[in-house]
Amino acid sequence: MTARKPPRRFGAKEQRPEETEIVPGLAARILAALAVADVMTGTHQLDERFATDGALFKAQDMEPRDRSLARSIATVALRRMGTIKSILGRFLKDGYPKKVPHLEWILVIGAAQILYLDVPDHAAVDLAVRSVRRDTKMAAFAGLTNAVLRNLIRQRDLGLPEEDAFVDLPNWLSARWRKTYGDDVAKQMIAAQSREPTLDLTLREPSDEWLVKLGGRRLPTGSLRLETHAPIHELPGYEEGQWWVQDAAAALPAQLLQVEAGQRVIDLCAAPGGKTAQLAAKGAQVVALDRSAERLKRVAANLVRLGLQAEMRVGDALSFSAAPFDAVLLDAPCSSTGTIRRHPDVAWSKKSSDIVSLAAIQAKMLDRAVHLLKPGGRLVYSVCSLEPEEGEAQIAALLRRNQDLRRVAIMPGEIGIAAEWLNDQGELRTLPHFLPDPEPRLAGIDGFFAARLTKV
Repeated sequence: MTARKPPRRFGAKEQRPEETEIVPGLAARILAALAVADVMTGTHQLDERFATDGALFKAQDMEPRDRSLARSIATVALRRMGTIKSILGRFLKDGYPKKVPHLEWILVIGAAQILYLDVPDHAAVDLAVRSVRRDTKMAAFAGLTNAVLRNLIRQRDLGLPEEDAFVDLPNWLSARWRKTYGDDVAKQMIAAQSREPTLDLTLREPSDEWLVKLGGRRLPTGSLRLETHAPIHELPGYEEGQWWVQDAAAALPAQLLQVEAGQRVIDLCAAPGGKTAQLAAKGAQVVALDRSAERLKRVAANLVRLGLQAEMRVGDALSFSAAPFDAVLLDAPCSSTGTIRRHPDVAWSKKSSDIVSLAAIQAKMLDRAVHLLKPGGRLVYSVCSLEPEEGEAQIAALLRRNQDLRRVAIMPGEIGIAAEWLNDQGELRTLPHFLPDPEPRLAGIDGFFAARLTKV
């Protein structure tokens, strides 16, 4: 995995957002710029900067409203990073001042607001200038900041030239996708990932009642897709434990396992818990395994809300030992490149070398999963990655290593799966532009791979 630098400390150049509340909205902009800088310099992932139970959040101590705004700005900036930097480059002929590297991220989040968010232009410019003036080393560039962002507004109103389709991905990743999927499909994938994703829910029990109450639409796979942007905990049915948040693609692997009530099942990488909940809702006797005790606590708390039960086990999937199970679900750690539409920081925080190291771990986990499977039992392996080394190649290699394993092909129409979602081997391969919709905001799905096997 990518090595992380020690957490950044607030000092003279980087002041606490709670010290900036005199001007409304300034704290959110400072935090957004810090979050983008974190990702682009390899310091922290976006979730780490905004985790409400992490040290970084405690250092910020911000109002939820400001924190939410900061995250929205940072997310859009990361999603359209290539486009933003290309456009800003037209107004910075000599590049960014080298002695004040943080200026770049202030300009980036200012541009993100001007180009992609419903933020008044004057507010985006004014708060960017104020952010620059707060740092003694950057203060001299307040005029430059004002000029660049105002030039951007004028150019936007006149019409900006269209950017290259691949600019919003790092070169190594766009090259991989073009090679694997071809230019046309890769462009469709990137276009889908440039849009804000929907909120998908999995119902504890299938019911049209919640379809009406939540105002969403049922997808062919059974997930509920909502149009609302309301806070999750305020939605009908949350307190009653009627549903949980889960992307439509992430809900497929547990369904493919086809568990029955009373069967012993293990979820080898259980957190954040959506798949464990699916298995428990079927009446299976579920063991939820995860290396992180803290993450398992959150899984357990969510199961309590849902009125479901599972056995929580802290342990490493590479070495866990137990009596063989009727079914094994391995949603393995991966590069997560299929989730860039939800987590745009993934594109900038991962490297091509991560795929090699992760693939080695996945292979070892698969061997352990086979060891934990009864003869006649079912194994589903899945990853939220678009990289063949983590998906198709893993299963091909696993079958070469294990003569007693067989694929159980996934069939078109099974649990609402479209034929285009399946490869020639009967394995699932969703791409971000699948699930089209007349309303683009409601289209798309995470990129996932899943294969189903049995031990003979």
